[in-house]
Amino acid sequence: MSKTTWRQVLPLALAAFFVVGSLSNIFAPQSIDEEYLRWGYPHWFHFVTGSLELTTAILLARAPSRLLGSALGCAVMLAALGTVTIHGEYGHAAPPFVAAALSIFVGWITWRKRLSDSGMTDTTPAV
Repeated sequence: MSKTTWRQVLPLALAAFFVVGSLSNIFAPQSIDEEYLRWGYPHWFHFVTGSLELTTAILLARAPSRLLGSALGCAVMLAALGTVTIHGEYGHAAPPFVAAALSIFVGWITWRKRLSDSGMTDTTPAV
């Protein structure tokens, strides 16, 4: 019986969030298309956002590329957070804020695991 930990589940849950976001942007209903235009983005920009989110999901799903996926996901979500904040749509700020924070956290635990796997962490006490 395998023991699954939250450190294994969290990146996959975050990847699922980005898949849903990417599909919402790539196959954008008119309401999302209108939001992008209202924010001053070109009519095709939702495809860029959706593609970046899908790339993020793919990178997060695989352990070797997870750190890069975390960085990309954080960047995309900080851009989304900036957009809704600049336009005063604070009600839309919670999902990108949470996703950015979780991306940072996933990146941090991935970085720490890489350091410990490579033997680069120093566990000797300082004198």
